[in-house]
Amino acid sequence: MGTVFFHRLGRFFAAGAVILSGAAAQAEPQHGISMYGTPALPPDFVSLPYVWPDAPKGGSITLGNTGGFNSLNPYVRKGTVPWQLRFFTHEALMGRSLDEPFTLYGLLAESVEVPEDRAWVEFTLRPEARFSDGSPVTVEDVIFSYELLGAEGHPRYHSLHRQVETMEQTGPRSLRITFNSDNRELALLAGMRPILSKAQWEGRDFANAPLEEVPLGSGPYIVSSYEAGRFVELTRNPDYWGADIPLRRGTNNFDTIKLDFYGDASVMFEAFKAGEISALREFNAEKWATQYNFPAVTQGNIVKSEIPHGKPSGMTGFVMNSRKPPFDDWRVREAMIQAFNFEYINDTLTGGAQPRITSYFSNSDLAFQSGPAKGRVADLLAPFAAQLLPGTLEGYVFAQSDGSLRNRQGIRRAMALLAEAGWAAEEGVMQDAEGTPLSFTILLSQGSSENKAIADLYVNTLSRLGVDVRIETADDAQFVARTNAFDFDMAPYRRALSLSPGNEQRFYWGSEAAVQEGSRNLMGVASPAVDAMIDAMLTARNEADFLAAVRALDRLLTAGRYVIPFWQFTTGRIAHEAEMAFPDRLPIDGDGPNFMPEVWWSEAR
Repeated sequence: MGTVFFHRLGRFFAAGAVILSGAAAQAEPQHGISMYGTPALPPDFVSLPYVWPDAPKGGSITLGNTGGFNSLNPYVRKGTVPWQLRFFTHEALMGRSLDEPFTLYGLLAESVEVPEDRAWVEFTLRPEARFSDGSPVTVEDVIFSYELLGAEGHPRYHSLHRQVETMEQTGPRSLRITFNSDNRELALLAGMRPILSKAQWEGRDFANAPLEEVPLGSGPYIVSSYEAGRFVELTRNPDYWGADIPLRRGTNNFDTIKLDFYGDASVMFEAFKAGEISALREFNAEKWATQYNFPAVTQGNIVKSEIPHGKPSGMTGFVMNSRKPPFDDWRVREAMIQAFNFEYINDTLTGGAQPRITSYFSNSDLAFQSGPAKGRVADLLAPFAAQLLPGTLEGYVFAQSDGSLRNRQGIRRAMALLAEAGWAAEEGVMQDAEGTPLSFTILLSQGSSENKAIADLYVNTLSRLGVDVRIETADDAQFVARTNAFDFDMAPYRRALSLSPGNEQRFYWGSEAAVQEGSRNLMGVASPAVDAMIDAMLTARNEADFLAAVRALDRLLTAGRYVIPFWQFTTGRIAHEAEMAFPDRLPIDGDGPNFMPEVWWSEAR
């Protein structure tokens, strides 16, 4: 799939080269924007290629979440929010295609305009764009939203705000944003910020708004009812302004979507078996093969669908907080990786059906190539050679065990690394020269049954090393609050990555994000080399430079030994009511964010 991606991306680069070669080329309004070159779909496209434009409207579905929620505002750091909410209720100026990395098409904006150097971007709003209360979406709303999110919104919105030089209205429905840094992706990022209502929030405490103050959006659904921590019901707006624009045609087809909340995944699975939930994503291949044989499946009322994708693996595992001991020492982190008996744990919990993650961008052409760094990748890393951890330039591979319960070889390697780091086992207790035991806590979310099973097996192994490990569980709100504040030693971690990595990489592992509470840099990466690779990626003008920068970044993160990786999810698995249907043509992203239910429909008669 990665090859397909770069064939497409190569087409975009080639088109971009033609555009950039014309000195007299002028910016002009377009229906979409790509990082390099031009969008694949023409200005008169009818719908996204993986959508059935004539899909029927109607029906209701219920989806399940674990944990609870205490906020319905997805745009601030405070509170725990249903993760699906921002896909249903709010919109941005531009929207993604799950089939084209680096490409956006007009949503609230009817056109976008950029110069050759991407120093600014200009958007023109659609005259028909409306919030769900019927009020028009205006240029004032757009400017207000960018300023509000940049000042009081979630930290993920702050980086763009700092790189904006000016925002000014240029016409009744148009505005121009001028940037203060050389970063080609900023024009796309500006098109992806959610638009809020100035009338609702001006003069209000946006960052600390109570649960009942639900942000007004322009999206196809509105929050029609909720009960804190238990459910949220969303109703399709019958007067939704954008139902027939190309990016929306054939999508958002269900009349009602209810989100029910359960204490843990096991309880939610039983609710699905009992018919209380319409669809369920399954991430465990062994469970998919052996436990989805209950009567509703055998009778044909529930269908098992598999959705392949070409996305990078991302990183799933136990993250180590390198801001504090003992994980501020890379040798201790490597010892923890060596002691993690992946082959045995994978066989026990998934039947060995899911391959291990081998790097942050594995399963794609963006992943670093095995062996020593070569060519442009080596050139990018060379200035930092003196500070790079072992394996970065030479090539790093996560430890493999023989699959047995004892994992003697991994334990021996872990013991040797801990000895190098100044730890020794005395009377069965791993301790430093002062006699302080090596101990830490694994923080888990209360409903995280699979992570608990993994942690239990891992703790048994670490006890053989003389390491004192305690498992601590917290409810969802406490877990989010503590990880946002970096108040943990080790914790479960999931960072999904796309085929179009960009500015968000700074928020994931940039040095500034390492000290910014609420960032996704949970491991505390603070590396000039990582920062430089992200900069090189963002300023790349051709495919070769972009690819080299991402592969160099992948080397740095992988050899940094920040996460003990689990298994990949190379195929999406969704069990669902037989009446729920989706198109035969699937996008590159497969079951990407909100693929189900956004492009699905009901065939109930």
